[in-house]
Amino acid sequence: MSSADTVALNPVKLGLFVSRLESVCEEMGAVLQRAAFSPNIKDRLDFSCAIFDARGELCAQAAHIPVHLGSMAYAMADIVGACEWQPGDMVVVNDPFLGGTHLPDVTVIAPLFVAGKLLAFVVNRAHHADIGASTPGSMPLSRRLDEEGVVIPPTHLVRDGQVDTAKLDSWFGAKQHGDFIAQISANRCGLQRLGELVEPLNVDFASAVAQLQDYAQRIALGRFAELPGGTYRFTDVMDDDGFGHRDLPIAVAITLDSHGAQVDFAGTADQVPGNINCPRSVAAAAVYYVFRCLMPDDVPVCAGLFRPIALSVPEGSLLNARRPAAVAAGNVETSMRATDAVLGALAQAVPELIPAAGHGSMNNVALGNADPSLGPVWHYYETLGGGSGGHALAAGQSGVQSHMTNTLNTPVESLEMHYPLRVRRYALRHHSGGTGVHSGGEGVIREYEFLSPANYTLLTERRTHAPWGIAGGGEGAPGENALNDQPLPGKVTGQAQAGDRLSIATPGGGGWGKR
Repeated sequence: MSSADTVALNPVKLGLFVSRLESVCEEMGAVLQRAAFSPNIKDRLDFSCAIFDARGELCAQAAHIPVHLGSMAYAMADIVGACEWQPGDMVVVNDPFLGGTHLPDVTVIAPLFVAGKLLAFVVNRAHHADIGASTPGSMPLSRRLDEEGVVIPPTHLVRDGQVDTAKLDSWFGAKQHGDFIAQISANRCGLQRLGELVEPLNVDFASAVAQLQDYAQRIALGRFAELPGGTYRFTDVMDDDGFGHRDLPIAVAITLDSHGAQVDFAGTADQVPGNINCPRSVAAAAVYYVFRCLMPDDVPVCAGLFRPIALSVPEGSLLNARRPAAVAAGNVETSMRATDAVLGALAQAVPELIPAAGHGSMNNVALGNADPSLGPVWHYYETLGGGSGGHALAAGQSGVQSHMTNTLNTPVESLEMHYPLRVRRYALRHHSGGTGVHSGGEGVIREYEFLSPANYTLLTERRTHAPWGIAGGGEGAPGENALNDQPLPGKVTGQAQAGDRLSIATPGGGGWGKR
């Protein structure tokens, strides 16, 4: 491979290059899933893998979690630019204000050197159910970032191939760190496979990546040229922040023309005491996700695809909070509402392409026990699906994760094997989808029975403001939470006793078209 070789790749070779990069990301994900210890990673698949070039620009990704991948695509350049890199290094980070999302999402970054030259980075991000937060499950009803767990700035976890387990012990105590080792293993696999891809190339890797980025940008510009120009506005609403601040708007204005899109979130509510704030990178993830959905299915997902998109987010708002704002639910709940707002605006431009609102919440459930006097210490976290929105071609799907999340639920068998819990009911929530020519999908009902005392925390949305319909379609049913059949707020923490039952009924999707 010669650095001076700038031979243009023909369409076939470029297509093969893209597919091989994506296959590296997929294999990294397979290694991470199979090597992980926690059900959160191995069963729910709450992780993402990607490749970035030497400048920190996204080259390829697997089809994992949109909020992980979009935020990494937006923020990775700042992270790689802030660190010194040597062969055999890996850097770990979870700081939301330095390129992370929320503290449970831990990112591990490894550089690829070939012949002494830095060529690329392989990266994975995985959700850890215990990151040292104030409540089990590490998704607390928090007011400050330091209540949400251990904050890790970009820090070398591996130097010259040696894992610094003392750092892990200092952060989380002397215990098993299997999921971190799984992340390191996934990156080592990625480095090996990417190195095997780079070596036999008859074109400089940086040149091939540049051609890839330009190709994706051309496709994006061609798509923008097909969309009707103009400025489109929409405002959606967050239910509350868990501390009495309610009906918080997320406003967006999108200006489309043949040069791309300008996305402006002016008018969005200021940051709040509760943890529904998020860093700017999460807002970018929502925007990138929606526009990716408007592109051809086979377009390479890389930095070039997003070059025509300009983003403006008011500092100090829900979508661009200032440190030390609490952000645990911003990544999982506010990102969903930002997505809804962007979709609502684009529905005015291309209503035939945009679905009605989906369930609009990741329906976060964090359970566990941190008091050894009450029994074994355990941490559990999962998100629950709901109904997706109906659209011009068909009804919405029922009981699915949608938009910014792409995880699975924890299988009942795995949950009951690992934790002192019993699932008493798991079913579709009938008649929760909005009516219409194409109805919204149904939400789900999941009821847990506690077999020993435990703490619970719920971070949920769309309990007050229902998922909207489109083109005259009806609203989906709002979600409902209950403990022993007594209603609970959308955001709540409390103590459960053995025999108590916690029930989550998730929202249905909005309907499409007036019936």
